[in-house]
Order: sequence, then structure tokens, then C-alpha cells
Amino acid sequence: MTPLDHDLHQERAFHDLCRAALTRMADGAAERVVTGEDVSASGADAEDLGYHLRSHAKELREEPPGPLFFGRLDHTDGRRHHIGRRRVSAHPAEPPLVVDWRAPVARAFYQARPDDPQGVRVRRRFGWAPYSKGDSADLTGLEDEHLQGPAGAAGTGGGGGTGGAAGEAGEAGAAGGAAARSGGLLAAEIERPRVGPMRDIAATIQPEQDDLVRAPLGTSLCVQGAPGTGKTAVGLHRAAYLLYTHPGRVQRAGLLILGPNRAFLAYVSEVLPALGERDVRQTTVDEEIARAVGHEPRAEDTEAAAAVKHGARMAAVLRRALYARVVPPSAELAVPDGAYRWRLPADELAVLVEGVRAEAPPYLVGRERLRSRVVRALRTRAERRAGPVGAAWERRVGRSRPVTALLDACWPRVAPEQVLAEVLADPRDPALTGAERAAIRWARPPRSYRSARWTAADLVLLDELAGQLERTAGYGHIVLDEAQDLSPMQCRAVARRTSASGSLTVLGDLAQGTTPWAARDWREQLAHLGRPDARITALTAGYRVPGAVVDLANRLLGALGVDVPPARSVRRDGEVTVRAVTGLEEAVVDAVRAALDREGSIGVVVADAAYERLRGALEAAGVATGHPGDVAAGAPRVTVVPAGLAKGLEYDHVVLAEPAAVADAGPRGPHRLYVALTRAVSRLDVLHTRPLPGELGAAVGMS
Repeated sequence: MTPLDHDLHQERAFHDLCRAALTRMADGAAERVVTGEDVSASGADAEDLGYHLRSHAKELREEPPGPLFFGRLDHTDGRRHHIGRRRVSAHPAEPPLVVDWRAPVARAFYQARPDDPQGVRVRRRFGWAPYSKGDSADLTGLEDEHLQGPAGAAGTGGGGGTGGAAGEAGEAGAAGGAAARSGGLLAAEIERPRVGPMRDIAATIQPEQDDLVRAPLGTSLCVQGAPGTGKTAVGLHRAAYLLYTHPGRVQRAGLLILGPNRAFLAYVSEVLPALGERDVRQTTVDEEIARAVGHEPRAEDTEAAAAVKHGARMAAVLRRALYARVVPPSAELAVPDGAYRWRLPADELAVLVEGVRAEAPPYLVGRERLRSRVVRALRTRAERRAGPVGAAWERRVGRSRPVTALLDACWPRVAPEQVLAEVLADPRDPALTGAERAAIRWARPPRSYRSARWTAADLVLLDELAGQLERTAGYGHIVLDEAQDLSPMQCRAVARRTSASGSLTVLGDLAQGTTPWAARDWREQLAHLGRPDARITALTAGYRVPGAVVDLANRLLGALGVDVPPARSVRRDGEVTVRAVTGLEEAVVDAVRAALDREGSIGVVVADAAYERLRGALEAAGVATGHPGDVAAGAPRVTVVPAGLAKGLEYDHVVLAEPAAVADAGPRGPHRLYVALTRAVSRLDVLHTRPLPGELGAAVGMS
């Protein structure tokens, strides 16, 4: 038996031991649910305990199948730790058999290096068969990196990678040097073909990524990530890390994942569950806003109207429209109290109204603050005449008809829909130009705001008004992906959902901004998000997108009008073919058929207007196609993707049809083309019947 075979035999046996321990953990958790129901405690305590026990049992019962560890640390002091996605122990009081990757002791697995070994003698990575369900026989390789002591690897073996991976919403790679030092297993895992949803990258996190993942809860981060650098992976793994490190605080305040669209969310949906975190809400900004305001979009804006409504000035326009309802009283207040009437003159009431208004509280808070001050002024008069009054007197006077009537006249209740309907029916705010007022003005105002048909941009304005009316509790942490595409008003909606002590993980790439209002500067975008001083970090290097693809895409950067460092790849492989064709449909069918002869997923990225035509051509040719975000088992290997939905997705082989049509689709077309070019993680076919955009012209004939 070779040394490698001996090590593999020992590690497989240890994995069997861990599997048995995990089974006992699950059985024990289920038993504690039963016995816990009989615990003698108060009703509330018993309910909390029961919920905790049931949640833990459910978590263990639903543990995704897969290898239980992907790495091992041998320390110079003789300690040894296997590293996996969750803690596994034979008994709660005993040292764990497997350490959770988020535990402090596991950090050295990602950070130790020869010039800073951090007490590690050997770092071992394991190679598991692709898509392994956790059978010990699937452990087919291992690789040792000696950080102290004798150099050289103890052994290497085949097996197709360790137990994690990455995707373009989760590519591993920011520090290519670390991976290069570790040898082939890490690279093989990162580069293995993409099929199905994005995988976690717990096994392949690089040092720069680890620094971001483990940033303190109170720190807001902005990660500017070039294609293939792992920005989405960083955000999702940071969410998992915070839930592990601050379980009570984060779960109590809540954690929210916001993505750009449903296809993207479907693609990344399995990452957190694979890391043991299932109770995290993942949604889009638009869906979150629609849920909050209680409306769905039922109309569409013109481009001009949408641009005005999404602009930062609309916050002040709406505030002025809302507070225009606050007016000074026209008469004195008289409140009956038995046989006596307490009075406040109009000029004194006007001072109270103006004082509250100057404090600029949320509108409904201001109404109640005015009520309180009116009652205080009445109490002062009452106590001068008849002595101290009690809390019951204050409550009765505060809810009396005269006081309520005064509030309704000076500071009336109002619904967000009512204010917005008045603004759109007759926009008069001087901050808007005549053309802007004409753009947002309703051509045919509804009979009532209750029957209005709102647009998607209107929902953002309704959310703004709801926030101006009354502040609500926010989340403890929000992970916001593709943040460069949010408008100032959408950013404000996200900011309102972050608690005062909460934090943000902002992910994006200015070069991939494709909306009309996409950000060109992170500091300005962070100011709209309420975190102007957030730490900004750029990730530029990665593994998932090959060097040949990155080099082609980088040709476009000069035309995008943003100041971002060029992407670079530590992979000098990849296949890029740029071909002029005479019939686009036939060429796409031929390219897809050729790609089907090779391993991996295939994405056909097309201009939005050509989606139905080219998908129909593939279906007519007998090629089954799926929809973006369809990651269910058995889904077709081929997906036709409108360029407008391609962001965040990745495919082993990409066929990009007619890049000029993608680039011509609006002012942000070149950015959309940049996105389309960077979806491939192995091979890229560019097919064109029209001349290529100027920046890509030199690539003709490239292969």
C-alpha cells in the first residue's frame, strides 16, 4: 500500500466515523424535541425552548447530502482539525470531529501561508468525486501543503476537486497565488463544470475573500467585483458567517438577501442551505417594495417618466407634497372639562405646529408629537387653576373630539397613495423642470387614488412616502447584490430597511451597470444607501472566468465610462471563438449541437428582442431549452438567456448571438454586452452577422 493509499484509507474511515456521529446528533435532536415538550417551565420559556429544539432537529434532518469535510489542519502543537460545512461531534462536551468553517480555529485554513503559518504545519485538501453525496468511497484524492517543516506534498490523487465550488454569482478566486500554492485540487474544484444551481465555496475561499467574509457585524462593506471574482459568494458566505457568529443578535434583528431578479435568486438559492442556514429571506428589491406597499405594478412608465421618478430629487418633492398638508390653525382650541373649558389661542397653537414641523420627524410621529404638546399646554393651564392632574386626565383630553379635530385640520392623517396621486395628477414642484413635470403627469387621472394603476417606479415612491410617514424597524444586516443597478430612490428603500445599528454588504460592478440610472461612483451610491463611509474593496482576480474570455471583455472597458480596474484571471486557459456567419439561427443551432458533445451547461445569450426567435429556432431543431434560473434536477442543459437577465448567471459554454444587437439595446447596451461576454467559465462562441462593435473589431478571427 502506498502512503497515499494509506492516508486515503484512514480518511475514509474517519469520514465514516463522522457520518455515524452526525446520525446520532440528528437522532438525539429528535429525541430532545419529544422530551423537551415535558420540560417544566413557564409557557413562554417552554415555547422558546420547543422552537429551538425543533429548529435544531429540522436543521440536522435536512442536512444536504455531501462530504462532511473538505480540509484538515495539522498544527505544530499536535492538534488536528478537520474542516467542514458544519460542526460534527460525538458528544456535545467532547472536542468536535469536524470544525465548522466559520469557527475561529478554521480561519487558518484560509489564511495560513508559508511566511505566516499561524501555527499550522500542514494544510490538507481533499478531492471528492464530482457531485458526491458523501459516500466515503467518493474520497479519491488528497493534497498536502507543508507550511512548516519539510517541503513537498505528501500525496496527490485524482477525484475532481474538493467538496465546494463557486459560481459567478459565486466564483472563487481573489487571490490566485494562494490557490496556485495549494496545487491542483483547489483549481480543479473551482474550474469543474457548472450544472444546476450555484454551489457554496466554503472549500475554496481565498484570503482576501475570507477577510471580507469575517468582517465584524457592525461594518458595512462595498465589494466592487469584476466578473468571476466571487463577490456574490463573499456576500452569501458573510451572511452565513454572521448568523453563526452572532446567532441571537442577527436572527432577532433579521437578515435579508436582495438580488436583481428571480432567475438570479433561483441560481443562488442553495448556497445558504448548504451552509446550514435555511431561514434567510431572499428576494428582489422590487418584490420587497411591492410586498411592503401592498400593490403590484399594473401600468408602465415611459423612459422619461421612470428616469424622473427614480431620481434622488423625488424624495424632497414627495416630502414637500406631504408636509404641505401641515397648516397653522385658524381658530382657538376649546376643550370642555366638566363645567369648564380649557382654551389655547390660535397663535400659541401655530407656534406648537411650527415647532414640531421644524424638528422634521416622520409625519405620523409629528402628528402625535403635536397632540402631546397641545395636551401639555392644556395641562399647564389646568394645574394652575385646579392643581395636579393625572395620566387618565391627559389621555382623556388627548383623545377628546376638539383635540382630534384640531389635529385633523392642522396635521391630517393621509395615505401614501393619496399624496402620490395628487403629485402625479398635477405636479407643481419647482424642483422639477417643465419637461419633467409633463413626463410624470397622468394623462388621464383616476377618479380616486384607490383606483389608480401604479407603475413599478410608483411603488418605489409609495415606499418612500410610507417611510416619510412612519419609520419601521429595519434588518440587522442586508446583503445587496448587483447594487450598481439600483436607482437613488431604490437605494433609499434599502436604507430604510437597515436598522440604525445594522450594516450592509453591498456587492456589484460598476462596469456591469445596465439600468438607465446605474451608478458610476460607489461613494455616491453608498450615500443613497445611508452608508457613505462604508469600506470599499475591489476584487479583480478570479478563477471562474478564463483569461481568454476576460481579455476579450476587457476591450470594452474604455467605452463604459466607469473607473474600475480591469478584470484579470489566474486561468490562462479557456476557448474563445469569434465568427462571422451568414445565417444567425442556423449558426446558433450548429454551435449548440457542437457544445452538447462536451461536458457542462450551455447558455445562449441573445438580445432581448431576439429571445423568442432564437429559442424557437433551437426548439424547432429538436434542442430542448430551459429558462434562466431553472436549476431543477433534469432541467435541459441548454438555456436561452435574454441579455437583460444574464447578470450573475454563468455557464460552461456560452454562445453569444449578435453582440451588436446587444450593444444597441439602449444607452447602457455596451455594459450589457460586457455582462454577456463574461458569462462563460470555459468556452465562448461569439456569432455575428453584423459588424462587431468597434472595441471588439480587432477580435475577428480570434480562436
